[in-house]
Amino acid sequence: MAKRIAAFGEVMMRLQVPGYELLSQAGTLNYSFSGTGVNVLSALARFGHTGFLVSRLPANPVGDAAVSYISKLGITQKYIVRGGNYVGMYFLENGFGVRPSRVTYTNRQESSFNTAPEETYDFNEIAKNVDIVHFCGITLAMNDSVRRHMKRFAKAVKEHSGTVVFDCNYRPSLWGENGYEKAKPHVEDMLHLADIVMMNEKDAIHVLGMTTEKETREEQLTDLIPAVAGKYHIPVIAGTHRSINGDNTHSLRGFMFKNGTFTFSKSLTFSVYDRIGAGDAFTSGIVYGETEGYSPDKTVGFAAAAGMLAHTVVGDTPMSSESDILRAMTESLGDVER
Repeated sequence: MAKRIAAFGEVMMRLQVPGYELLSQAGTLNYSFSGTGVNVLSALARFGHTGFLVSRLPANPVGDAAVSYISKLGITQKYIVRGGNYVGMYFLENGFGVRPSRVTYTNRQESSFNTAPEETYDFNEIAKNVDIVHFCGITLAMNDSVRRHMKRFAKAVKEHSGTVVFDCNYRPSLWGENGYEKAKPHVEDMLHLADIVMMNEKDAIHVLGMTTEKETREEQLTDLIPAVAGKYHIPVIAGTHRSINGDNTHSLRGFMFKNGTFTFSKSLTFSVYDRIGAGDAFTSGIVYGETEGYSPDKTVGFAAAAGMLAHTVVGDTPMSSESDILRAMTESLGDVER
């Protein structure tokens, strides 16, 4: 059954250096628009749900371009407010070999979204008209005003019996010095409200300050995630483990903790064309599996395959259909489809 799904977050302009050049080498940049909420909603709209972005964009040609771009992704504009002066931007330099990809943010705190006044959004009205709302830790990192918006919205969703999805998505560069200590109380506030959480053992250790005597990542995961679920009363926690191989391929394994039980996907190994946004594709797969009533095994397999396919497409936004993902779950790589 199709759901009405909203996401609260910033629309950003992505300025990408062509090929594998450094920003200091390039003479041109390719621009598009993205954001965690944009990426998740776009994927879920492709799966048949109705996606509403709750955000603020400037009433100028740049804001118009952003609205036009996200409309083409199938996202509904109903709850986008126009005001302010700027769109946040980031520059992307593609990594190659041992050199990782690099993201540099600019103009972030002055963006229309991050300077929105207290009464910009009617969260109570929006919460009455949607079934699920997605929130992201990147948004939580912005400033106190945005954090107040986010928590008010999440509380309104719960008051109207909606589902809260929270992706911890900790970014050291956004929280700054003593970032873990700054983030912890705000992350905990969201965990207390969340029904589906995206995180792994690193978030539990570093952000929540939890400890474990286990040494391997999987052992730490299976030790800490049940404790997080119990402490904050979270029905579903999911996430991924990634490894980068010597031949520059990546391996990805998804997990899901539900009803006191862990379910793991197969480990998927693949070449990477564009890594940005792959985590959002995984999140959309988990949310979709839950809305469709999939078994945990099928849900985490679907999410992992969605994440894998997102690495093969340029741009932040997942572009795979449900049939693309289901086929990737069951078929090996093939020749040209004719």
